[in-house]
Amino acid sequence: MQNTLLCISLSLIGGLLMSRLAKKAGLPAVTAYLITGLLLGPYCIGRLDFSGVGFHTMSDIKTFEVFSDTALGFIAFTIGNEFRISELRSMGRQAITIGILQAVVTTIIVDTALIALHLLFPAALSLPSAITLGAIAAATAPAATLMVVRQYQADGPLTKLLLMVVAIDDAVGLVLFSVSFGIAGALEQGGISVLTVVVEPFVEIVLSLLLGAVAGFILDWSERYFHSRGNRVSLSVAFVLLTVSLSMLEFKVGPIHCGFSLLLVCMMTGTVFCNVCSTSAALMERLDRWTTPLSILFFILSGAELDLKILRNPIVLLIGAVYIISRAAGKIFGAYSSCALTGCTKNVQRHLGITLLPQAGVALGMALTAASLSDGEMVRNVLLFSVLVYELIGPTLTKNALIDAGEIHAEEVQVPAKA
Repeated sequence: MQNTLLCISLSLIGGLLMSRLAKKAGLPAVTAYLITGLLLGPYCIGRLDFSGVGFHTMSDIKTFEVFSDTALGFIAFTIGNEFRISELRSMGRQAITIGILQAVVTTIIVDTALIALHLLFPAALSLPSAITLGAIAAATAPAATLMVVRQYQADGPLTKLLLMVVAIDDAVGLVLFSVSFGIAGALEQGGISVLTVVVEPFVEIVLSLLLGAVAGFILDWSERYFHSRGNRVSLSVAFVLLTVSLSMLEFKVGPIHCGFSLLLVCMMTGTVFCNVCSTSAALMERLDRWTTPLSILFFILSGAELDLKILRNPIVLLIGAVYIISRAAGKIFGAYSSCALTGCTKNVQRHLGITLLPQAGVALGMALTAASLSDGEMVRNVLLFSVLVYELIGPTLTKNALIDAGEIHAEEVQVPAKA
């Protein structure tokens, strides 16, 4: 226990000190936290095996998984607050259309590039793995995006649309992955299951949204019995923790495997709560302050999980480079074309795709599911390499895009970082 507390405290201190250096270099704080995790991980300081200093093995990092899941729950809850009815009336249909189209376009472009690579080098990458990676490419990293928006107090049409799209993106990505993974499994096994390709993804989304909606209404009802701001914040924290734990439940109804998406459950809880509770805005502001250390620790752990051993494998680097370039092209072109189709301003059209590049936890979770493929280890390694690249440069690209769009001002870039 002593070593665990020492490791957490030193990680937070190191991350905050690194964010000061990052500010001088013009980098977002989230990049500093990721680099801190990388330095404290098993391939740098953690390798020295000092007790309580750094993360010595990947197994050590897994012991902190509860912090990552909890932080992801609060991040999703916060993003859910962006779906206020007033915002949905003005850009809800637009956000849904863009969220779906850019994800589908990205999957098609990455699939095309990786299938072409498979035809050229069939021994390097199997067809099922190529199809699976194409679907994983649709997923984005809402945590990194939200951190940049908060730090620089970004605001405007692009920022509002971005936060909605990254939330919708996870639901769309779940469906695309389930369908593609089902097809990949059929190619390997010679048969396709309607349950795994269509029914189970649909059930997971519906159950997640229902659980989140119920939790949001109960939270609002419970808040009415407390008048102290402190008690209300504590109750909100308790409910987010409750939804995170409930989202981990799994069960079967006949032949159908039922589960929940942590991101969708917590996002829906935040969406319902912000629309039915009159004091939700003030509560969210206080909740953000409470969860700041948790968010910092989340990114440090994410950085520590990055596996540097994959950089030794030239095949992984080749496939990863094709994946990274084609995914970037898919996100940028998909966002640009769908924004043009839905009548967004030229400013939004030019910049939205860049802000959708970060990719992390959700994609790695999909890669873990894909491990059952005969070439599943290659899928995981390619994703680890892409996450290493996207997470280190993605936040900076997002910041620069928001500055260029005029939604982060020079004076806000100069202020001390806020997570």
